[in-house]
This record gives sequence, structure tokens and C-alpha cells, in this order.
Amino acid sequence: MRMGHLLAAALIAATPATAQRAAGWEGVWRNNADSVRIRVAKCGQGLCGTVVQASAKARADAAAGGTDRLVGTQLFHDFRRGDDGLWYGQVYVPDFDQTFDGTIEQVNRDTIVGTGCLFAGFGCKSQTWRRVVAK
Repeated sequence: MRMGHLLAAALIAATPATAQRAAGWEGVWRNNADSVRIRVAKCGQGLCGTVVQASAKARADAAAGGTDRLVGTQLFHDFRRGDDGLWYGQVYVPDFDQTFDGTIEQVNRDTIVGTGCLFAGFGCKSQTWRRVVAK
């Protein structure tokens, strides 16, 4: 039995660090314009993404849509990994003050693409997010 534990530990140690971390997308992410940053963390049975930083324009756009306080708002809610490797959950769009079904695809360790659709695959929009690396 002890030999099995040692073998498992050796296999984990031999796996490249990027492959070990690639299974999850917890951390801080920014959109392409770097106007919004979210922190992705475990919540309930899945992962959620909460705004931790937003530009004045992003806050104004959200306020025009009915969201008075953008920082602290959960944009991604209850995302769970599907058998196909995509993550499924709810996407809140503050500019419209509405929540939609969405997916997250982890392209690589530092890139995720979130997609939300208005209705049954129609009116879909995708947004690329990049991992924020602490300096």
C-alpha cells in the first residue's frame, strides 16, 4: 500500500507544473481592454468570478445598465466543469443588468474565453480574459 502512495506522489511530481495548474482557472483575470479585472475563486460547488477592479468607463457603462456598484459584482456564477472540458454556469452582464447561461473555455493556463448567449445559442458574445500575473 505504501508503494502505491509513493508511485502516485512520483507521478504527480513528474507532471509539469503547468499541466497540474491548467485544470483550474482560479486567480485574477483581466479583459482585453484591462477595463475590468475579476478574481475567480471557489464558491459553492463551482467557481465564481467577482469584479475586483474597474475603470471609470466600465463603471459608467454598468451604471447606465442599472448596476450601481460594479466592483464586488459577481460576473461569473457557479461554473462547473462539464465532461467536454468546458465550464458551464451563469454570466451576469452589468451593462444590460441581466444574467445568461454561459460557458468558459480554458484555452491555456493564461487565457480563458467566456461566452454567453441571449437564447438557445442565439445572440452569443464571447470575451477573452488573460491571467494577471503578480509582479
